[in-house]
Amino acid sequence: MNFGELTNGNYMMYALLHYDNPHCKDITEFFEDIKRLHYIRRLFKRYHDDSVLKERLIINHLVTFYNVFENVAATRILFYKVEKEYHPILKTFLVFLNRIPLEKYVKIGLDEIIIEKLRGME
Repeated sequence: MNFGELTNGNYMMYALLHYDNPHCKDITEFFEDIKRLHYIRRLFKRYHDDSVLKERLIINHLVTFYNVFENVAATRILFYKVEKEYHPILKTFLVFLNRIPLEKYVKIGLDEIIIEKLRGME
């Protein structure tokens, strides 16, 4: 299967091939880990719409997601599943977590408000 571009038809197979959870007992755990995408998207939407930022919860979901998927695959899946309008939010968190190759996502800006909040956490 060609994974040059992720689509609704192939992203789940791509995710499964790059899933790396040695404690996984069955497919249910895989789907629970994939469901984190929904939680991340919902938190980004809340920040975008209502300016409510739950930065620690977002970081927790992202770290957990990266713990069970290979780094490059996790980044590709996140940018595929998260709406384009939220990409600056996602990129800001991934830069903070040092999980993104900057040269590949250089055209996406950063969110200044989130940068200030994350600097306050350090």
